[in-house]
Amino acid sequence: MTATSTAVQAEAPAARGAETETISGGHLVAKALRAEGIDVIFTLCGGHIIDIYDGCIDEGIKVVDVRHEQVAAHAADGYARVTGRPGCAVVTAGPGTTDAVTGVANALRAESPMLLIGGQGALNQHRMGSLQDLPHVDIMKPITKFASSVLTTERVADMCSMAFREALAGAPGPAYLEIGRDILDAKVPLESAVIPQPGHYRASTKSTGDPNDIDRLAEILIKADRPCVLLGSQVWTARGAEAAQDFVRRLNIPAFMNGAARGTLPPGDPHHFHQTRRFAFKNADVILIVGTPFDFRMGYGKRLSQDATVVQVDMDYRTVGKNRDVSLGLVGDPGAIMTAVADAAEGRGAKGAARDRESWLQTLRDEEQKAKEERLPKLMREDAPVHPLRLAHEINEFLTDNTVYIGDGGDVVTFSGGVVQPRGPGLWMDPGPLGTLGVGVPFAMASKLARPDREVVCLFGDGTFSLTGWDFETMVRFDLPFIGVVGNNSYMNQIRYGQIQKYGEERGDVGNKLGDVKYDLFAKMLGGYGEEVREPKEIRPALERARESGKPALINVWIDQNAFAPGTMNQTMYK
Repeated sequence: MTATSTAVQAEAPAARGAETETISGGHLVAKALRAEGIDVIFTLCGGHIIDIYDGCIDEGIKVVDVRHEQVAAHAADGYARVTGRPGCAVVTAGPGTTDAVTGVANALRAESPMLLIGGQGALNQHRMGSLQDLPHVDIMKPITKFASSVLTTERVADMCSMAFREALAGAPGPAYLEIGRDILDAKVPLESAVIPQPGHYRASTKSTGDPNDIDRLAEILIKADRPCVLLGSQVWTARGAEAAQDFVRRLNIPAFMNGAARGTLPPGDPHHFHQTRRFAFKNADVILIVGTPFDFRMGYGKRLSQDATVVQVDMDYRTVGKNRDVSLGLVGDPGAIMTAVADAAEGRGAKGAARDRESWLQTLRDEEQKAKEERLPKLMREDAPVHPLRLAHEINEFLTDNTVYIGDGGDVVTFSGGVVQPRGPGLWMDPGPLGTLGVGVPFAMASKLARPDREVVCLFGDGTFSLTGWDFETMVRFDLPFIGVVGNNSYMNQIRYGQIQKYGEERGDVGNKLGDVKYDLFAKMLGGYGEEVREPKEIRPALERARESGKPALINVWIDQNAFAPGTMNQTMYK
């Protein structure tokens, strides 16, 4: 009996070796993600998608499970912004996918590359009313660069690579794939599956466009007496910070920064200007706009002098010249274009022109100093409740060269935009032009997972934090320390201001008044660090203690509910 059993066992390995090796759809997804360099997915579990988790474990991809699919999508967006690689969120069908819509839409407007994978019922239940069945692709098409179903298991990884290729072509953005439960669970011969090879399924995107336009822009800048440049979010998205630094220094051009490009030049750099953008746009003879659209943040282009030569550089041809005519438009990679222009200017008198601009730069510096002196008393106010400008000032002074600052809110974050200055490239995060509230916790989550060596400080409005704040628990669970500051005035104050202006004080708090929530106690309840602040002098010590705690932290700062940011008061929607 023993001899017979031994013989059977000896034959078994040979028999198994003769079998065709198979792989499931979920494991093909994981291999495609690994090929793209993704090392973490953000998800909320559902029965349609669990085979992807199994594949991720085998591929060494971390699975971070959150409490709401909107957080998963925002975190994938944030991961892309931090790493320069696409982020990935995986959600179940039906409400799982619709919950993620806001995060995908935010990534579209912010030009952030991410892949959302959503589940679906089996093909043999198509249009039969299966659990959580919805037309996901139709829903996602308007807010993605690419949206498709995957209809065979053999094509799963190939379709993932196609989605990544589309997400990263031109100005980047989100992509969506719907993969049915049967497609993910089915196994196919490994030899029949198309698995993308890293680095072999995408073309270079570092284009400089028409060489003649490079020469034209170099000539325009050399001849300019009072040029300025606005560096927009695409400068960081395309990882063009070093090229931008070299560009402004070689050509001696004053630079302003918005969005994710904040920090391209550090505070104190002789070419970094912050308070005088309106003055520069009014008085410059050449205005170069790099990687930002003429949208509401730019007054749709109307804030630029009509007498200036305006040049626009963008990764998307649809953005160039939209809302305002330009003298010259270039489509391509911002960093590559700036490097090419700086090189073209060499030997054409660029150095002489740069020297001649010192009086222009000095004029701007004088205006900057004047603005700083006028604002200083407001930054140092000792009022209680705390004035939002004082809170922003204390946060700015607290930042280090290694701190990522995240702004997630309405009026209180608008205040901070004119005060907080990140110390280097990639150290500023905000929602982007969709104005989505609730990105703070997921952006902090993505930042700490992608770059655990960096400190993260996030300023929340109290209304904002409540949207996705339960994932503070996820930060605790995954041991992701960050310093959260809640500017708490018990109102959605940006909207409140508009209502007061339109309808009067007596109707100013309709639909925007909140409870007096002690967010410091909320943090403690979930295992983090919490502290309450009522006086300006208490802010910095509380921030230091939060830093020393080594935990996810919330500092609940009671701020003046009747202080409104100039940006709020000047919004065109209230005019």
